[in-house]
Amino acid sequence: MPENPRDPRRWRALTVCLIAGFMTLLDVSIVNVALPSIRTGLHATASDLQWILSGYALTFGLVLVPSGRLGDARGRRMMFMIGLALFTATSAAAGLSPGAGYLVAARLLQGVAGGVLNPQIAGLIQQLFRGAERGTAFGLLGATIGISTAVGPLLGGAIINAAGASEGWRWIFYVNVPVGLAALPLAHRLIPPTERQPQHGRNLDPVGVGLLGLGVVLLLLPLVEEQTWHGTAKWALLPVAALVLGGFVVWEHRYRRRGNQPVADLELFRVRSYGLGCALALVYFAGFTSVFFTYTLYVQQGLHYSALMAGAAVTPFALGSAVSAAVGGRTVDRYGRPLVALGLVLVVVGIAATWVAVEAVPGHAVGLATAAPLLVAGIGSGLVISPNQTLTLAKVPVHGGGSAAGVLQTGQRVGTAIGIAAVGSVFFSTVASTHGHWASAFRDGLLVVLALLVVSLGIAVADLLAPHRRLAP
Repeated sequence: MPENPRDPRRWRALTVCLIAGFMTLLDVSIVNVALPSIRTGLHATASDLQWILSGYALTFGLVLVPSGRLGDARGRRMMFMIGLALFTATSAAAGLSPGAGYLVAARLLQGVAGGVLNPQIAGLIQQLFRGAERGTAFGLLGATIGISTAVGPLLGGAIINAAGASEGWRWIFYVNVPVGLAALPLAHRLIPPTERQPQHGRNLDPVGVGLLGLGVVLLLLPLVEEQTWHGTAKWALLPVAALVLGGFVVWEHRYRRRGNQPVADLELFRVRSYGLGCALALVYFAGFTSVFFTYTLYVQQGLHYSALMAGAAVTPFALGSAVSAAVGGRTVDRYGRPLVALGLVLVVVGIAATWVAVEAVPGHAVGLATAAPLLVAGIGSGLVISPNQTLTLAKVPVHGGGSAAGVLQTGQRVGTAIGIAAVGSVFFSTVASTHGHWASAFRDGLLVVLALLVVSLGIAVADLLAPHRRLAP
């Protein structure tokens, strides 16, 4: 069955995809405000809480590339529905968890489900849309990413406030179940099947998958365990990770030269827009997502905000990101890369102003003092995520859309883990050294965030100024 970019069901199919994607991405951030409730309800240790938060991101990022590859080869609709069904089941399992260890396991499987589902969305956009419509569709995807990350604490706070501090955390998982059950039949009816690619030269590259998976685990393990794995031995895993990932690159080049299609086509990185776009996404997500991690801790632990108040404090960012992401998706074809650079300038200005606001108003009114700066940062973020997604994947062939999007999203998840580790390390170190001065800890963390954002701005400028290079035939 040939792929038809004018399929009349395409916008309804996109709606189903974005609803499912919203659920999986929401679970990256919604748990932040639920950690005190989980700790009380399950008597969870600090290590348990760390894995509940970071384990999801780890397994999510780990399976993105092979899942995108499977979707390209075996059918994106089938892989989307497998991921959606698994996510629905593991959400129910997480809510029913009788103990912290059970919840950690459920979260790891939830991450696998999210990683199976999400690369199919970008691949389906590549399949169903062309021209300006594709920019609009990616704009909606970018809005979904930005809103889900930013609104998670607010929604989680509202659910916990309604269901109670002791058991309210269970409902942040239960709410996924009816949505998933409703979306499954709609996905089967509305998403057109993907034409299966010929099997010659398109096997699943198990060696490449294994090397990539091992390298990512070795890279992320010392970062997500930074607070609980004491001593310096853990950092010895980083050079090992570099060696394994170097072996992955060598294997993939050799595999492709033999006439096979590797799990990640590294030839795509010869396209300047793809290579720099992936680098920008990695560094930007390291700074962008870690703000909410430290901010919700600061206002809840330091200022004694309720979970709902903590979520409300980041709402200005969500509103700004929602509006600007939709605008960015519609205008990226007209303005291109300068739009990303403009967005990053706004994010840097907004986060710097947030630092100043916390310095000037360190007391309970900090939520009001940071509202306008976070709004500016949110507007900028919407102009970064969706245009960068569109520009990064613009020259990717349709048949490789899922795999390429998987590499891009893996960079985002790895960036998130790196950012939380780096910013969190500074944050908790300051808390300890100042005997619980949470405002100082948050400000110190923001300095690390600003450094990461400036690096991402530098990448955007390099993308803007460097001469164009196209993929070799």
